[in-house]
Amino acid sequence: MAKGTSGRKTAPKTAPKKQQAGENEKEIIRELADLLTETGLTEIEIERTGLRVRVARGGGIAPVTQPMAAVEAPAHPASAKPSAESGEDSAPAPVEGHPGVVPSPMVGTAYLAPEPGAPPFIDIGSKVAEGQTLMIIEAMKTMNQIPSPKSGTVKAILIEDGHPVEFGEPLVILE
Repeated sequence: MAKGTSGRKTAPKTAPKKQQAGENEKEIIRELADLLTETGLTEIEIERTGLRVRVARGGGIAPVTQPMAAVEAPAHPASAKPSAESGEDSAPAPVEGHPGVVPSPMVGTAYLAPEPGAPPFIDIGSKVAEGQTLMIIEAMKTMNQIPSPKSGTVKAILIEDGHPVEFGEPLVILE
């Protein structure tokens, strides 16, 4: 009977170890998410004993099994929203050199609304006045309002809400 008792005790010991490892991973993810919120960072990644975890705001929580390569912003993002008049089948207008392009004045994370769930500052077809806020770019934990350099109509929004932008990257086209 002693063998049977010890045999039964062995099986439960292995199951909690697997469960405990899963719980440790969840705890690490929760700690990173809390740290992300506390610090205002948009993304954090760590590696501990062969486990690599990346937590990003807006993109969710995702375990990463391979090292992440640097991602370059595309010249013409797939997220570019065509104007209502252009139709879906027309080719996108060239952004570079367009007189109505509003470039990013800084590196940061762009937000199209003042807070999550709020209506965006602008939509395609919106009329804007010079100095009106087009969006916010968060840089170094500071929310920077991006004003319209001129009056006009929003023809295209070239970035996605909550995504990083580079200095000089086209944000909006005004006409």
